[in-house]
Amino acid sequence: MPSRRELANAIRALSMDAVQQANSGHPGMPMGMADIAEVLWNE
Repeated sequence: MPSRRELANAIRALSMDAVQQANSGHPGMPMGMADIAEVLWNE
């Protein structure tokens, strides 16, 4: 199973890809909240 850090980094990468694909938005919030999102999904 991936570590918490790896999961949070995957969330960061996916959020950057989503913003890039949409050609709109700012990835700051999802990148900053990735660790919290990982905990919420796994706890």
